[in-house]
Amino acid sequence: MWGGRKLSCSGNRFLGVVISRYRGTQTESTRLITSAVYSENQFSWTPQTKPWVFSEYRIMWFKSYRMTFACLNRIKIYRYPWTRLYSTSRTTVDSSEVKTFLALAHRWWDEQGIYAPLHSMNDLRVPFIRDNLLKTVADHQPGKPLSGMKILDVGCGGGLLTEPLGRLGASVTGIDPVDENIKTAQHHKSFDPILDKRIEYRACSLEEIVEETTEAFDAVVASEVVEHVIDLETFIQCCCQVLKPGGSLFITTINKTQLSYALGIVFAEQIAGIVPKGTHTWEKFVSPEKLESILESNGLSVQSVAGMLYNPFSGYWHWSENTSLNYAAHAVKSGVQDHPVPDEFVFKGETEELRGQDSTNTGAQEELKK
Repeated sequence: MWGGRKLSCSGNRFLGVVISRYRGTQTESTRLITSAVYSENQFSWTPQTKPWVFSEYRIMWFKSYRMTFACLNRIKIYRYPWTRLYSTSRTTVDSSEVKTFLALAHRWWDEQGIYAPLHSMNDLRVPFIRDNLLKTVADHQPGKPLSGMKILDVGCGGGLLTEPLGRLGASVTGIDPVDENIKTAQHHKSFDPILDKRIEYRACSLEEIVEETTEAFDAVVASEVVEHVIDLETFIQCCCQVLKPGGSLFITTINKTQLSYALGIVFAEQIAGIVPKGTHTWEKFVSPEKLESILESNGLSVQSVAGMLYNPFSGYWHWSENTSLNYAAHAVKSGVQDHPVPDEFVFKGETEELRGQDSTNTGAQEELKK
């Protein structure tokens, strides 16, 4: 990016800058999206150009009687092999969502309250996770079928899903960016000594886990989470990075349809009050097709997608072939995994592109030799 870079040339007159040219006396000045200061012996200019002003190589020529400047600056960002793909500077946490859930942190374990649908959803999502994980093991312990497995529960809230997974024998790490949610979860698990040993809660983001470890978990669970993140692709990339090869990613979320807007937002939030107003943003909903595309592009093979329907009158969920509202997805990371590279780091045919620019740069080189 260009901005704040100071370029100066010595001479009695300034003749031209890219598309505009100076003509006149010492008291005249040329303007090009910047301010210029001209004196008899020196001309100083601080350009603050917009990214689309120049071509990819951003060539700017400064001419005087004595010399010519050709300033080249590449737009693309290159990732060196020893740097991590993702950084906490690229967060997926939406600060407005944090404020929403902070106000509700004390209500997670009220089974008749606003989180009642999530309590009831455990009847579907816990067996969905358990049964798919058991397909990957030859045998298991009775009563503790997930014993020996490490699971990361992203956006765990008060631990509504974390605890059932811990009771199945798994070692579960629950993370949430809302500190009050974690305090609620820790307080609730403290009543069960067994869960207290199997479950660890942390107030942090997924990106922070990526910074600390990679390929560490047998499964990653993001239940009712992806519709609250600000960067879905980065979120999926991070989930993939912390998964072991052959590990499973489980997602439950809301489809982006007219029906989901009518029932999930207008009815559930504004009319029936099943969930607080402002909990969901329809623009963040994602269709199964788009989610599958993102998963596949990051080396995750989608195994199954199933629709889920909630009956607000009975308070129960059931499976459905219809995915127009809620749905669950299970994907598996390939056994031999190359770390996916985000699109902005992919420079396809870079060598050919550079060669193609040789003719463009020839003119600038000839000017420099003069």
